[in-house]
Amino acid sequence: MDGLLLAGATFCLLVSFGSTLFTLGAGKFRPGLVNLTAILMGFALLTADLWQRGQVQGSCPINSLFDVLVFMSWSILLIYLLVGPAYHLSLLGAFTSPLVFLVLLVAQLGPVGPSATGRFTRDPWIELHASLTLIAYGAFALAAVAGLMYWVQDRELKRRHAGALLYNLPPITDLGIANARLLWLGFCLLSAGFAAGFISGMQVHGAKFLASAAIWACYGLILLLRRARRLPPRRTAAASMLVFGVVLLSLPAIQYLSSPK
Repeated sequence: MDGLLLAGATFCLLVSFGSTLFTLGAGKFRPGLVNLTAILMGFALLTADLWQRGQVQGSCPINSLFDVLVFMSWSILLIYLLVGPAYHLSLLGAFTSPLVFLVLLVAQLGPVGPSATGRFTRDPWIELHASLTLIAYGAFALAAVAGLMYWVQDRELKRRHAGALLYNLPPITDLGIANARLLWLGFCLLSAGFAAGFISGMQVHGAKFLASAAIWACYGLILLLRRARRLPPRRTAAASMLVFGVVLLSLPAIQYLSSPK
């Protein structure tokens, strides 16, 4: 079963991605049963894969960059399945599946190194810190996806181009609200993760601490300016995409600094 669960999850996300491209090309850009079923199956297979590798490693499977990318993919789908329906943003899945598919593809085919093997002993607070941080990144990923949807609709409205995409996207005000609330969710989870790390007394590389603190501060600044009405929804959406891009680019360095030397 080693690798088959992950390959199956990647295939499910590919089916969802392909379904999105097909409906977009056909001018009927709306989520369907195929898309939702593929995402649910992908999530179930990722859950089984994480559980299996957690049993092998004897800890939460986040001990290598490979593990981190897989866990973050699972987190993105988890947040989508919990939050998307609550905000009536079922179309969010059509934008989410390509992101998760690409992250899983990089994890398996990219130069990220093999998954960690063997058994690891960790403080439960450290595991809580790491898992909450990655789930927070899942919320930030969904905020970036909602921000992208906001930008697409804003662009379509300004061009007065009433295509199938514009008609099927959620109202732009709903996207702005979802973007902000997902940022708040991610920020709260990230803060809780940092608190767990502090309680654990874990030793942290100075560069890693500064990078993590900078990410936390950037999201906090976005929310502070949004709260003070100094950052309009369009710029909030852009900022959420920009900072999450920085998060993705910084993951290899942060994971390298987290690895035991």
